[in-house]
Amino acid sequence: MGHAKTPHGLLSRLAASLLTAGLAGCAAGPDFQHPAAPETARYTATPVAGQTASAPTQLGEAQRLVEGLPIEAQWWRSLGSSALDGLIDEAFQASPTLAAARATLHQAQELHAAQAGSTQYPQVDAGLGAQRQRMSPSSQGLSGDARQFGLYNASVGVHYNLDLAGGNRRALEALAARADFRRFELDASRLTLAGNIAAAAIARARLAGQMEATAAIVRAQDEQLRLARERVRIGQASPDEALSLQAQAEQTRAELPAQRKQLQQTEHLLAVLAGRAPGTGGIPAFALSDFTLPAELPLVVPSQLVRRRPDIQASEALLHAAGADYGVAVAKLYPQLNLSASLGSQALTAGALFGGGSAVWSVVGQLTQPLFNPGLPAEKRAALAAFDAAAANYRSVVLESLRSVADILRAVENDAQALAAFAAADDAAQGSLQSLERQYRLGASSYVQVLIALQQAQRIRNDLIGAQSQRLMDSAALLQSMSGG
Repeated sequence: MGHAKTPHGLLSRLAASLLTAGLAGCAAGPDFQHPAAPETARYTATPVAGQTASAPTQLGEAQRLVEGLPIEAQWWRSLGSSALDGLIDEAFQASPTLAAARATLHQAQELHAAQAGSTQYPQVDAGLGAQRQRMSPSSQGLSGDARQFGLYNASVGVHYNLDLAGGNRRALEALAARADFRRFELDASRLTLAGNIAAAAIARARLAGQMEATAAIVRAQDEQLRLARERVRIGQASPDEALSLQAQAEQTRAELPAQRKQLQQTEHLLAVLAGRAPGTGGIPAFALSDFTLPAELPLVVPSQLVRRRPDIQASEALLHAAGADYGVAVAKLYPQLNLSASLGSQALTAGALFGGGSAVWSVVGQLTQPLFNPGLPAEKRAALAAFDAAAANYRSVVLESLRSVADILRAVENDAQALAAFAAADDAAQGSLQSLERQYRLGASSYVQVLIALQQAQRIRNDLIGAQSQRLMDSAALLQSMSGG
């Protein structure tokens, strides 16, 4: 009767082990849940105006903020510059930054495939072996001379880890999440590259326009200085007056090399962003007249923004990976079942290995349960701390994204008002210059007064060009921040 009860006892213990393993699978960390979306419905403390101010000047049109407006994936095309479109298309093909991001994504995908292949399916290995032995009968208490012989073997082995606690599944989940992270990083790199090229192109257009205005100021100051020197020559002015005007002219002239340096450095930046060497040239000579201001700008609510922006999605993928890593650490605390089997042949000669050899086989099942390993609980606590850090980093990324959008929305609103003021100042300065020119032709004002008015008008025009380019910058930044990659 005792022998009859033995199989029943083994089955009971096996069932208990399987039940424990099933419970362990549930305990290997909960399934990942997407973080809750921000509860706030707006980005700024006070509502943003639905329409910006307008100005009667180039790039001064009013813009409307439209909630739910479809966002084109190639958002930069809304700026209306075919040269910019071509440069960004070229950069997407030639940029080493994107090439590195694509390669890193491929690496992450292959690491996931390698882990899946080694854990989801049994591993089958074939082996061939040969050895030469010398055995003495005296080692077994027998008499006789020592013998030498060869032993050949061939076998096929199968190994499989039965993932009772779900550790392998969580490890695969972590690798898949890291592959997602790399994919979102690639999307973010594309967005950043397009945004940097658009910003550099607009900066190049601004610098070109401001250099023209500065050169006009220098010409007017040189002419004013020439007149002052002539007055000094005929005794109608003191040398101090000419020296003062010369200092002003040279100070303004010094602005030109600084602006030229910035323009050239911007062209170098555009070349590198497009995947070219700076010395190859061929960068378009962007001008503000090449661009158009989008009449409508998209406004995505915060709860939708966190599901669109690749930088937020990348941070969420890292949070997912950290949660799966915690599940792996938990699974190590529970039973592990490894199964293996082999089938082969042994013979004294290689020729008899597959014909007259002896068949050998083995079947092994090994169930292990950690009983005392202080390192495993510490590993679990470390994984939990890493998950907490990833959660805090995710919240930080979301908050920073909301702040950047809030800043851009305020910039769109305020920079439109600033452009309206600069446009009014430019209109007044141009009107004053035209009035003095008419008076000069009639002999009611001096040529020097005209030159001074011309300098003032060009300085205001310089500010106007900066304000015009800033509106383009704001539009590009908002389109980029709202885009989903």
